Amino acid sequence: MSKHIVMTGGTGLIGTRLTRELLKRGDRVTVLTRNPDRARDTLPDGTEALRWLSDENDDDWSGAIDGADAVVHLAGESIAEERWTDEYKQRMYDSRIDTAAKLIDAIARAEKKPEVMISVSAVGYYGDTGDRDIDENSSAGDDFLAELCVAWETEAKKAEHYGVRVVIPRMGLVLARSGGALEKLLTPFKMFAGGPVGNGEQWFPWIHLADAVGIFLHAIDNPSVHGPLNAVAPGLVRNREFAVALGDALDRPAKFSVPAFVIKLAMGELGEMLLGGQHAEPRRTLESDYDFKYATIESALEDLVGD
Repeated sequence: MSKHIVMTGGTGLIGTRLTRELLKRGDRVTVLTRNPDRARDTLPDGTEALRWLSDENDDDWSGAIDGADAVVHLAGESIAEERWTDEYKQRMYDSRIDTAAKLIDAIARAEKKPEVMISVSAVGYYGDTGDRDIDENSSAGDDFLAELCVAWETEAKKAEHYGVRVVIPRMGLVLARSGGALEKLLTPFKMFAGGPVGNGEQWFPWIHLADAVGIFLHAIDNPSVHGPLNAVAPGLVRNREFAVALGDALDRPAKFSVPAFVIKLAMGELGEMLLGGQHAEPRRTLESDYDFKYATIESALEDLVGD
């Protein structure tokens, strides 16, 4: 039986692929966006696009949530596009928490409420955990990104007050054939100048785009899935191991590391995040019977950058 999914952040890396997969299987997708015309040009044919966060047409988009089967909240300013100034931090916060609050308000007013709300978060929730093993039951960190994730998740969980099942995928770094971090990393490697970041010993929680989307579909379709899920591959690697695997996939060396002080100088607080990491296990994700398509970094890179 087909479902109706309402989505924010539908034109991003995960949203575009998720929309395509939902339409392919016969579901109806409504994307809430500030630019419906651009969304229609970007997204697959058959996607509905409604303007939102506007007082003039509030009833139009909030009405879409009334009767929808699922709400997917992906909206948010990128955490890795700009230096973390106070202004940009506020934009990161507002684009996540304010939009989540708007969705919760619409759910509260809906006569027929959605069955599930899936609100993306990040493994940055845990902060820099060094070599300590963590899973979905581990406590939150205390840096800016951790505090942002806590506020983000807290707002989304308010949907539970209205009988809505809430699932929170805590994303690792999403690897995709085009777009995202991997595309940026390919250039130095192709120029024989690639390598690890800093000393390369920090853990590198990653996930193939196909599995990132797969976890969202899994959460939509399975009523038993709830709460936080670490959306990271079980094949954990350190940053240095990732660099070597990427070099091998491209038949390039991986020996030119970027010194930590250069990253801190160039990126500030964002650089500190890149020099840290999480040894994040997808324990609850595996316990929910999700079957990873790409469990090792070698299989993922072979698919994404191999000939």
